[in-house]
Amino acid sequence: MAITKWAGDPSHSEVQFKVKHLMITTVTGHFKKFDLAVETEGDDFTKASSIIFTADIDSIDTNNAQRDTHLKSQDFFAADQYKQLKFIGKKYEKKGEGYQLHGDLTIRDVTKPVTLAVDFGGIVADPYGQTKAGFTLEGKINRKDFKLEWGAVTEAGQVVVSNDVRIHCEIQLVKQAG
Repeated sequence: MAITKWAGDPSHSEVQFKVKHLMITTVTGHFKKFDLAVETEGDDFTKASSIIFTADIDSIDTNNAQRDTHLKSQDFFAADQYKQLKFIGKKYEKKGEGYQLHGDLTIRDVTKPVTLAVDFGGIVADPYGQTKAGFTLEGKINRKDFKLEWGAVTEAGQVVVSNDVRIHCEIQLVKQAG
């Protein structure tokens, strides 16, 4: 079967992360610039031969410029040295009612295996004749596994930023011509 190439549609996709702050509220951030390329056999994503996602660290946005600057610093992403984070998908498989995507996530100079739960929304043709595929992905990582080490505690001993980072992505892919 022929290889089908898909590209992420950034105007209909978002890549978010959520972290507990002071363990009482959740701060949400996202990456404004990212790229996603997928190759499948026909339209069967379980037969994906390549899944490559990158996000530009400088595009991080938590709706607070001071916090964004801190996240780009050596305390977290070290954006001056590590320009992107990268996820290479290794296996996309049916799991119960949904799917799972297994792959390797690289942040800074650390690569670790990650599994994301996937809800496949389906494949449709849009009003302009483009074929689109939709996915919701969710998962969790421990930020300290990726050298995002900064930590502070309040005077009462309360953690300022949790180690757990929840990932939530709404992804729309566009089938490429040819």
